[in-house]
Amino acid sequence: MDIQPYTSTETLAVGRPWLMSMLGIEANQTVTLDLTKFDENLHWTEASKYQPDRKLKSGIPLGKVTASGLFAPYNAVSNEVQTLTVTGGPTGGTFTITFDSQTTAAIAYNATAATVQTALEGLSNVNPGDVTVTGNAGGPWTLTWGGRYLGENVASPTTTESFTGGTSPDITIATTTAGGSAAPADGADVFAGFLFTEVAFHPGATKVAAPLMVHGQIDVAKLPVAFDPTDVPAGSNSQFVYKV
Repeated sequence: MDIQPYTSTETLAVGRPWLMSMLGIEANQTVTLDLTKFDENLHWTEASKYQPDRKLKSGIPLGKVTASGLFAPYNAVSNEVQTLTVTGGPTGGTFTITFDSQTTAAIAYNATAATVQTALEGLSNVNPGDVTVTGNAGGPWTLTWGGRYLGENVASPTTTESFTGGTSPDITIATTTAGGSAAPADGADVFAGFLFTEVAFHPGATKVAAPLMVHGQIDVAKLPVAFDPTDVPAGSNSQFVYKV
């Protein structure tokens, strides 16, 4: 009896849910990131006592800063950024958010950022990738608009509260960055590619080496930062196939 060995191979894109296929990964380039240009929550997660290094999320769109030669988050235009803050210390209840005449389902007063984002994405005028919500449970929540609203001066949402407890609880809304203005022409306004893997770095570090993906197939809706491939300026890397 002739028994032949059976082998199988499985490749997992760990930490890369935005990657549609492995096509193009052989074209990755090693670059150096300017860590001072990246934001907590939006671009990286904080260290813990069990994991001493911070971790940059894979899939961040990148551009190359001309003056330093380092890579930073791609920024062609200023995206609208708004902050929602719960005041008065409520101990219960819910609220809704109305954006462009569409109103979310009820959201708990102490909801996580992911819950707020899911509620907004449930609106008919907000698709996945149109807004990224960051912040702590219970707020403040930061809304960064992108996708179809990339670079637009987005109207501020409104809220309706049904809070309990606290002292005159309410939600205040502030626009921290007005969308629509052109970003500085510093090189980061030209799209270069995507951060291919999660990258760990120690708190206090200002630079880190990283793989830049310059060719491949991606799912835009699953990128960690809102990105609209139809809005990239002339001179940007166009060697990608997008699912939008």
